[in-house]
Amino acid sequence: MNIFVINSGSSSIKYQLFKMPHEKPVCSGLVERIGLGDAVITHKTYINGKEKVVKEIVQLANHEQGLHEVARLLIDKKNAVINDPEEIVAVAHRVVHGGESFKATTIITQEVKDKIKQLFSLAPLHNPANYLGIEVAEKIFTKAKQVAVFDTAFYQTMPKKAFRYAIPEMFYTKHRIRAYGFHGTSHKYISELATDYLGKKTAKLITIHLGNGCSITAINAGKAVDTSMGFGPLSGLVMGTRSGDIDASVIFHLIEQLGYTAAEVSELLNKKSGMQGLTGLSDMRDVRSAIEAGDKHAELASEIYAYRIKKYIGSYAAVLNGLDAIVFTGGVGENANGMRLRVCRDLQYLGINLDDEKNDHSTDTIKEINSNYSPVKILVIPTNEELEIVKQSYELLNRKN
Repeated sequence: MNIFVINSGSSSIKYQLFKMPHEKPVCSGLVERIGLGDAVITHKTYINGKEKVVKEIVQLANHEQGLHEVARLLIDKKNAVINDPEEIVAVAHRVVHGGESFKATTIITQEVKDKIKQLFSLAPLHNPANYLGIEVAEKIFTKAKQVAVFDTAFYQTMPKKAFRYAIPEMFYTKHRIRAYGFHGTSHKYISELATDYLGKKTAKLITIHLGNGCSITAINAGKAVDTSMGFGPLSGLVMGTRSGDIDASVIFHLIEQLGYTAAEVSELLNKKSGMQGLTGLSDMRDVRSAIEAGDKHAELASEIYAYRIKKYIGSYAAVLNGLDAIVFTGGVGENANGMRLRVCRDLQYLGINLDDEKNDHSTDTIKEINSNYSPVKILVIPTNEELEIVKQSYELLNRKN
């Protein structure tokens, strides 16, 4: 069953093609800078164990043109992975915000599209782009079923005491203001792998997704019970350009005393804060290089970043009333051994004991980096959101057939 996975951004399209039930993609790619002049398409095929990369610079005015180019590459005689776009049975879309309407992976109908559109205001940077990807895919892959996998769906198991805010009831009942959580596809994927690794279905886990966006989730027996991101993806941990948790009084002060507009505050906290605000650098690799060069701002920023994670680990250990493992994932979580060391330092009281030597060795599989005597496992698991999306879609389509 050919399932094409699309993650549509405001000026980009990430994609992978799977021939399910085989869980390795036969091709993957990225279309960048759509509508911004010279667009770049990086298309990779994986045939007979060999990777081949095609890179093209083209003029793409919109996503429809971009996806047409991708469809052309899929059937290109030199590197064809299918013979005709109609061979694609389903197109699976990552949709960031499903609100309370969607608790599971869903076949896309007009009603589903209308609800996704209604949620634009809750995820203005993501849902419009995701919606556009659906509309374009419908035009190009006309015979395929369209499937939506929602980032927020994994968090529909959170209890009210975790997702409600302490504001008047009508803001929830009328306006649906509550914590929704994000990165759910990633947290679900790695938590299932961790549960299988531990051989314990009732495992109590804290999963930590660290990339440009960062989030942490408490999971009990496979179900999310709390998470750091809330109504939008701004709250919680310090991120590449987002502030994470901040006293709301700061926002009032910026507007009322310093003359900022609401739009300027949003821009400040979402795009100019976090590691970018503290160091002028949003990429953790650049921050690490700055630390090695003796930059004190970068050193302090890394301590703030790690300290915030440690506070959440402590609170979620209390929420779970115990802990079997903490799991690192995402570009930073998987690769920044120095940051993992900062996070795990001085957590022995919680049974978290890092082995420095194990932590220094990288791997592309599940890695255990705790000491042999550590009551709590410390795992590093590479995330694969596209694989999780295709697995959920394949399962749904098999149920429908």
